[in-house]
Amino acid sequence: MTIVLGIESSCDETGIGIVRIESDGALTLLADEVASSVDQHARFGGVVPEVASRAHLEALVPSVTRAFAAASLELSDVDAIAVTCGPGLAGALLVGVSAAKAYSAALNVPLYGANHLPGHVAADTLEHGPLPSPCLALLVSGGHTQLLRVDDLATKITEIGSTIDDAAGEAYDKVARILGLPYPGGPPIDKAARRGNPDAIRFPRGLTGPRDARFDFSFSGLKTAVARWVEARDGKEIPVDDVAASFQEAVADVLTAKAVRAATELGIDTMVVSGGVAANSRLSTLAAQRCAEAGIALRVPRPRLCTDNGAMIAALGAHLVKAGVRPSSLDLSANPGLPVGTVSV
Repeated sequence: MTIVLGIESSCDETGIGIVRIESDGALTLLADEVASSVDQHARFGGVVPEVASRAHLEALVPSVTRAFAAASLELSDVDAIAVTCGPGLAGALLVGVSAAKAYSAALNVPLYGANHLPGHVAADTLEHGPLPSPCLALLVSGGHTQLLRVDDLATKITEIGSTIDDAAGEAYDKVARILGLPYPGGPPIDKAARRGNPDAIRFPRGLTGPRDARFDFSFSGLKTAVARWVEARDGKEIPVDDVAASFQEAVADVLTAKAVRAATELGIDTMVVSGGVAANSRLSTLAAQRCAEAGIALRVPRPRLCTDNGAMIAALGAHLVKAGVRPSSLDLSANPGLPVGTVSV
């Protein structure tokens, strides 16, 4: 059995995860501690990089302590360390990378610089077991909206579609601000949408025309359409619930339609939906409906594993260890623009 420590600090959550690789190769999650600084960013309407970095500095060691207490383990039990080295905020990433290098040197165990984005996909293996090869991953988070073909989680991930402007999560935050809802925008819009009529307003579906890129996304125009609709009310009361429901329906419609089309055209029969927006109720419901109609098996991690966390990085690290991937050197650095196809550095 092998114990893998995972460290995540790419944005505003300090995540520490501990995963055990069992003798049969299965993964067991032993600890998942997350310290969020989202409340410190709420008044700014978005993440402030310097605030996030300072919060990571304050939270990292206490989070490690809590994780090992929860797992009933000691630091000396660790056999390998995985850390998010990109993409993300440069200063925030450096806090996690520096800590991981220090732990690696002190414990004399291998270090794996891991990509945050495949980490979201790896989180699903903690709940549903190994991924079939190939599978399609729809990654939807605050800063990323991508369609990925996953042939091997540790070594071969190919981007087949991405957003050309705002990610879905960014659109949620901006629309929440327009509607006077709190940051981050995902949960309050989802809550309001449950009370609203998704057919009240027909907002545009970006990049869904016959000449548009098959698997790319665009949500900037949708956000602008919501803003223009609200402005046109000219002082009249805004039906927030109906606007939220109609906006959310447009997002879920585009995401699920393109993902199912990609899986069908590529002959892939398993889809994973991951990332923070995967916890959205309408997205998961519509994805389940459309995947069932298309004969595609759908996998969605529980909400706790969808958002940024250390468990997903520990899981990805475990896959790297099992695949015999060469560890990183101690001169590992952060790469805010690390491409998704580079699973480890």
